[in-house]
Amino acid sequence: MRMLLAGGGTGGHLFPAVALAEQLRSEEPIAEVLFVGTERGLEYRLLPELGWPLRTIPMSGWVGLSLGARLRALGGLVKSLVQSRKIIREFRPDVVVGVGGYASVPVLLAAKFVGVPYLIHEQNAWPGLANRLLGRWARRICLSFPEARREFRHVPTVLTGNPVRAAMENCPPLPDGPPLLLVFGGSHGARAINRAIVAALPQLERWRGRLRIVHQTGTNEADTVREGYRAAGWAEVEVEPFITDMAAVYARSTLVVCRAGATTLAELTACGRPAVLIPYPFAANNHQAANAAALASKGAAIMIEERDLRAEELGTLIDGLLNDRGRLESMSATARSLAQRRAAARLLAECRAVAQAA
Repeated sequence: MRMLLAGGGTGGHLFPAVALAEQLRSEEPIAEVLFVGTERGLEYRLLPELGWPLRTIPMSGWVGLSLGARLRALGGLVKSLVQSRKIIREFRPDVVVGVGGYASVPVLLAAKFVGVPYLIHEQNAWPGLANRLLGRWARRICLSFPEARREFRHVPTVLTGNPVRAAMENCPPLPDGPPLLLVFGGSHGARAINRAIVAALPQLERWRGRLRIVHQTGTNEADTVREGYRAAGWAEVEVEPFITDMAAVYARSTLVVCRAGATTLAELTACGRPAVLIPYPFAANNHQAANAAALASKGAAIMIEERDLRAEELGTLIDGLLNDRGRLESMSATARSLAQRRAAARLLAECRAVAQAA
């Protein structure tokens, strides 16, 4: 099979696409895969590191732009559409998969014009603008949440789940020994979480020297967070702008503090890791809060709305959880029970069905 994966921008869009590509390569070692994204997205740096080919197009976002900026974006769309059509004609994919993000728009439009079938994978319960617009011409929509069906009433939908990389589905149980706290706010970081964790360190004083912390900060916050830990006298901390091998860090972690994007929750449940979830408050339709509440209501996580985030209370909560191994193991087991395993294989089966029906 020759598969073209379009979209990205953030880890939430990109990592399910990488999981799908890995699944295809594991089942068909001679399969050809090509990613199409932009130089502004996470894919531009990450995919070459992972060994996946990437072609880029000069596409920009739409949401929040002024009228003048939107007119310029439309001009850019025409150029991106021409380039996307050229890429498709050169690569000759059997199927195109849109994973969301503005880079998917010209590629899926070009696939429609050229006559190559495409499907869309929607990670969230509230579909993004790109997927809502392009969904009307898709051969089918593959969903992570059944609630998303309401936005795709006139297109066949299939509940596949949200793919995670194979290493996460093989994540070991909670490790014994000194605990490790994993902190991250998504691929670009989260200032509110970064600042709250550093300010919470006084409540974790009894863990100094025993608690290891791995903290993904995002590029802009790395130096500030490093200085915060240094000033507080915490040496056992790994501060990274971005972590490429998240599966390895999940495997070492005892507790996670993070946002509540759909892909993050898929990873947490696949790995069976207890979490303190702090949803991004400006997500479309506040879907991260709904994501977090779903895990919290079942006992797999604890949710704190960002407006209620207080460093002292966060530190006290983390301290209590780290001191209660039984609760951590119960949360871990519950999280693992909620995982949608083999989602990548189900999504790949739909890709094959679309390609064969063309």
